[in-house]
Amino acid sequence: MSRTITALFDSYADADAGRQRLLAADLDTDNVKIYDKSALGDTGHSSQEGGGIWASNKNAFLPGEDRHAYEEGMRRGGFLLIADVDDDEADEAVAALNESHLKSVDIEDRAHQWKSQGWMPAVAGAGMAGMGAGAQQSSSSMSAQSSNLQGNMGRTDSQVDTSTQSIPVVEEQLKVGKREVERGGVRVYSHIVETPVNESIELREEHVDVQRRAVDKPVSASDTTAFREQSFEMREMAEEAVVQKTARVVEEVTINKEVSERQEQIHDTVRHTEVEVERFDAMAASAGTNDDIYYRNHFQSNYGSADDSYEDYAPAYSYGSQMRGDNRYSGRQWDTVETDLRTDWESRNTGSGSTWEKVKAAVRHGWDRMTDNDGANRSN
Repeated sequence: MSRTITALFDSYADADAGRQRLLAADLDTDNVKIYDKSALGDTGHSSQEGGGIWASNKNAFLPGEDRHAYEEGMRRGGFLLIADVDDDEADEAVAALNESHLKSVDIEDRAHQWKSQGWMPAVAGAGMAGMGAGAQQSSSSMSAQSSNLQGNMGRTDSQVDTSTQSIPVVEEQLKVGKREVERGGVRVYSHIVETPVNESIELREEHVDVQRRAVDKPVSASDTTAFREQSFEMREMAEEAVVQKTARVVEEVTINKEVSERQEQIHDTVRHTEVEVERFDAMAASAGTNDDIYYRNHFQSNYGSADDSYEDYAPAYSYGSQMRGDNRYSGRQWDTVETDLRTDWESRNTGSGSTWEKVKAAVRHGWDRMTDNDGANRSN
């Protein structure tokens, strides 16, 4: 019996590293495949009617909402790894894919994050419960239950109110704290300095002077030592200089810190979103549909060969049309506003990858579309 392992990665390099780890491990692994958003087809949904990647991986027993979560991750640039492993080795395979350096996506947390941003899965339910880190496993012995569950999920899907959409209202809050930073200081250190010193002292020395002189006189009877051996000595003494050093403390250097407090006014800005509701009639709705067709045709002719999707450029088309109707740019030509629009766009999309050079043509066509519409309305 085999089980199907599924894991979502943010980059192809991580997904391929997971595949190589499975292949390198001593596991009975078959059909190790990596899918990107191209596997979702034109509709962007491969799970509909059992088609796409789920049709070619029938052992992947996943509730409908889980499948839509994986598909959403692929649409957002992720890569889905699917592999069949022996039932007894499934836990070991999941542990291999959940290695920290592989960076597999925790699909449950990621789905909650998308939902907080307004994403609504096509299938509602509790399918996400119990899903841990990115790698999941499913048993081929549940094929019959899988078909029943898909039927139930299909019935649940028909009950979802898809006419309700939400736009989150976001507000920033400013919190001012403090931290210690080093501003400088004082280092005190000592070193040895040698200074030559000269002193004078008188030293006394003794020297024995031996003199011999000639004498001619008789030995007296009282001189009993005349014929006895005898000796005497006289020692020479001298003084020498003795140097002694004593250390005394003549000065102290003391350092301390004086602490003072000051008030500082913090000036900053916080942002929040405001939602404006604009009603439009059927004619305006028809115009919006025509605009969408116009933008999609422009996308196919200019960006169709790239890996990006229309949804990647739709915000740029919309931005160009909105700015054309902004009072700040009323009556101005594109060449005179391009610099301002570029600065505004880059400030709104910092770090998103949608650089001005990438979307400039789309913004320009959104601008020109509204310009053409205004001209048509005036002529009517």
